[in-house]
Amino acid sequence: MKKVLITGVTGFVGSHLAEYILENVPDATVYGTIRMRSIRDNIKNIEKKIETVESDLRDSSSTKSVIQNVKPDIVFHLAAQSFVPTSWHAPAETLTTNIISTLNILEAARTLSSPPKIHLACSSEEYGLVKEDEIPIKETNPLRPMSPYGVSKVAQDLLGYQYFISYELPIYRTRAFNHTGPRRGEVFVTSNFAKQIVQVEMGREKSVKVGNLEAIRDFTDVRDIVRAYWLCVKKCEPGEVYNISSGIGRKIKDILHLLISLTGIEIKVEKDPMRMRPSDVPILIGDSEKFRLKTKWKPEIPLEKTLKDLLDFWKERLK
Repeated sequence: MKKVLITGVTGFVGSHLAEYILENVPDATVYGTIRMRSIRDNIKNIEKKIETVESDLRDSSSTKSVIQNVKPDIVFHLAAQSFVPTSWHAPAETLTTNIISTLNILEAARTLSSPPKIHLACSSEEYGLVKEDEIPIKETNPLRPMSPYGVSKVAQDLLGYQYFISYELPIYRTRAFNHTGPRRGEVFVTSNFAKQIVQVEMGREKSVKVGNLEAIRDFTDVRDIVRAYWLCVKKCEPGEVYNISSGIGRKIKDILHLLISLTGIEIKVEKDPMRMRPSDVPILIGDSEKFRLKTKWKPEIPLEKTLKDLLDFWKERLK
């Protein structure tokens, strides 16, 4: 029986990954770290099927205790401060949460006689300022992060590489590009648009407020992303880094228009200066050929279904 530990299991990606493993890996027992005040809405349908473990991953002794007690075969490290705008307002907290928690997990894994496979969920935000002739972005592209969040993920990424080289820990790094779907936090652009649109449909709001609509992003359904994470630890090479992406770039305004079109009604859109960032990565489109050749993975869920499921999620949440 495999023991799989998911840090941040109550989060957006963590909850979907737990569901995927429960449905597709019958010989696995799923453990998930939670914090004392964790909201458990995302795992309410599976909470009785997994083992939750309370821990503060920023504390080395707490992290060590979890790793030594569970003795996992695989760790998916997903717990993070993952919202880029928050990193501008709370850079120290972002750096501490994302870097120190990773360091504590790696150090704790070293104490086991048989260290687990460790998957580090890194980010396309590490690439930051990308030049036109560098699109689509390969794993070899220079890292030019443009936010404290991006910097924190670069550090996490390179810590994983260093611990693989220095201690031969079986570490797998992925740089996932934008992903969305049901249960996405409302601060993230697609989910924020979907929530506002549903509120307009319900007569609770008169318009949808937006920030920069010109940025280009590469979106994949979260359910395709977690399938990729599992394939990574099963089929990829430890120590390597892999992009996970659809390879299709879409302007944020096109995502907004697609969401509105799924409602069948006219919705007013208003610019909100408060939603603009100090600096914004203009374009992120990933080249995931390295990962696809290794795993035969490809996205299976169309964007239209992803966004419809996201709208349905908010209709259920707000009713």
